[in-house]
Amino acid sequence: MRSNYLFTSESVSEGHPDKVADQISDAIVDLFLSKDPEARIACETLTTTQLVVLAGEIRCKGVYEDGAWAPGALDEIEQAVRATVKRIGYEQDGFHWETFKFQNHLHGQSAHIAQGVDASGNKDEGAGDQGIMFGFACDETPDLMPATLYYSHKILERMAADRHSGAAPFLEPDAKSQVTLRFENGVPAAATAIVVSTQHAKGYDEGAGEAELKAYVKKVIAEILPAKLLSEATEYHINPTGSFEIGGPDGDAGLTGRKIIVDTYGGAAPHGGGAFSGKDPTKVDRSAAYITRYLAKNIVAAGLAKRCTIQLAYAIGVSKPLSLYVNTHGTGTVDDARIEDAITRMESLGGLTPRGIRTHLGLNKPIYQKTAAYGHFGRKPEGDFFPWEKTDLADALKAAL
Repeated sequence: MRSNYLFTSESVSEGHPDKVADQISDAIVDLFLSKDPEARIACETLTTTQLVVLAGEIRCKGVYEDGAWAPGALDEIEQAVRATVKRIGYEQDGFHWETFKFQNHLHGQSAHIAQGVDASGNKDEGAGDQGIMFGFACDETPDLMPATLYYSHKILERMAADRHSGAAPFLEPDAKSQVTLRFENGVPAAATAIVVSTQHAKGYDEGAGEAELKAYVKKVIAEILPAKLLSEATEYHINPTGSFEIGGPDGDAGLTGRKIIVDTYGGAAPHGGGAFSGKDPTKVDRSAAYITRYLAKNIVAAGLAKRCTIQLAYAIGVSKPLSLYVNTHGTGTVDDARIEDAITRMESLGGLTPRGIRTHLGLNKPIYQKTAAYGHFGRKPEGDFFPWEKTDLADALKAAL
């Protein structure tokens, strides 16, 4: 591994059009799981000027059965979509939670997919699709996340909180951030460049308004990043294109699943290619990505490595993973193969089958809309939310080794 280098990660706010789509898709996942913990959902969302479109496949007791919607179900879906957009804060001429046109094209799950996934007789429940999933952790931040992504998320989270509270009334929902850090001996040493582009109220692109917005953003950055990383040499690019009044779905179409690097590790780790939002936890794109993060984080939390990447692979309709790969990038205190063996021997993980993962992490619950902005990883576990961020396996891993 190189020890001296520059690295950059970006984040996008809850009001970014793709993130609006992700949050709507996960609102539908939560709605159906609240009705039926065994529901099957694959919901894609398109957002654009004054329009939201849903498409995908579902199966949900009491909501959609035998090709028909239950009474009131369609209204409940639309209400969940509009409530999501209202919570984000869109009340603009080009995209308003109350007046956008809504189309629902959800329909029943393919019987051919269902027969491969569902448990039957002596057959355990199979994976919902083939694919590879990666998890990652490192000791660069308290939450064991890459520092460049961690700070990019935190800047936008603070700005959103100030927008919602009224502390920064000139902010609008759409925003992006990007942090470049210089690493020395593998440790973050300095922030060389920080980019923040935020949608704003009219008049905040020139004169006193522009000065107020830029001063505010610099203040947020100074409160988020450790002082030792900032200096006079740090470059700031705040709304570098000038005006940013038109934003969100009115400025650019949004689609579910287009921010998979923002959702995961900011480019610091491999990605299997599958998005998370809009999918129930039988889809290993989601659940296996969560369990690999859980395992990698617990390995680092246990002091077994400073950096860890884990890969799992599955075949559609097959319950057991095809492979497990652990790489501690030369930072491990024990051989990587021994860690792999310890993981496979842990009965609590249920053999890392789709059902075993869901059972261990408690994933058959309406816990997903909170994941759909500011990253699925590096979040604080609280109650049923973000169980893959717990470090309750660390002691067992150390004991097994």
